[in-house]
Amino acid sequence: MMFFKVISKIKYRCMIILLGCIALLMAGCGGKDEAIILLPSGESVAEYPELEAVEQDAETVDNNVALSAAETINKTQMVYVYVCGAVYSPGVVEIAEGSRAEEALRLAGGMTQEADPFYVNLAETVTDGQKLYFPTTEEAKRLETAAKAAEEGLVNINTASEEELCTLPGIGVSRAADIVRYREKNGSFQTKEDIMKVSGIKQNAYDKLCDKITVQ
Repeated sequence: MMFFKVISKIKYRCMIILLGCIALLMAGCGGKDEAIILLPSGESVAEYPELEAVEQDAETVDNNVALSAAETINKTQMVYVYVCGAVYSPGVVEIAEGSRAEEALRLAGGMTQEADPFYVNLAETVTDGQKLYFPTTEEAKRLETAAKAAEEGLVNINTASEEELCTLPGIGVSRAADIVRYREKNGSFQTKEDIMKVSGIKQNAYDKLCDKITVQ
């Protein structure tokens, strides 16, 4: 009789292990309901080390799933972009890392009617701390002209500092100071030839620098 009792207990242990594996599969599928395993009266899980191992594995799966979800949330980093210019709500916007300039513009209320819709590349990816400036159509023209002048190596006599003016042929420190003072007193030069209104700059001096200056 003792022999048959041992055999029965072994069979029961095998059944317990099978049910434990089913419980582990249920946990792996993300089910919230816990599997219930019935034990003989008076016995505990401690008497079945195989079942304890199954329960520990199920707990490990749950923990891994939770950690994976937390890591996914943490991977979504936020960046801050300053959107200004011809937009309805200029200011700093918070946006997900890897977003496009179009999304930052949307958070700033969109462009005003005066804005140049083609100056900023809305498909570019924004970065943390970036400044997105949306100029008006008039501003965009001036900016493009200034960029072209800089690319061609021209000196804008309406905005150049004294140091920049000194790079022009025939313009020394005192003459550069005269140009700046003229601008401050009379306003911007309307044409390149207007630089000859500055004391000391005559036709011969102008001929040497006319191809190197701009008023845009």
